[in-house]
Amino acid sequence: MAVDIILPKLGFSMTEGQLAEWLVADGGQAVEGEPLFSLESDKSVNEVEAPASGTLRILKQTGEMYEVGTILGTIE
Repeated sequence: MAVDIILPKLGFSMTEGQLAEWLVADGGQAVEGEPLFSLESDKSVNEVEAPASGTLRILKQTGEMYEVGTILGTIE
C-alpha cells in the first residue's frame, strides 16, 4: 500500500513552502525516520523524515512553491 508524502505545516502561520531538495532519488529506497527532503519556509530550512520505508516515487519537482498538504510523492 502506497503512503503519500505531503508537504507538512511546520509553523503556526505556514501556508506554503518551497521543496528545496529531495534527499532520496526517484526510485530510490526511503527509510522510515530518515531524512527524505528539505523544505524551505519563510523562516527556515528543515529536513523532513520519511513516513514509511519503501520505494520513492517523486511527483513534484524541487525549486517550486507548494501549499501545505500538497502530495509531493509516494512511498510504495
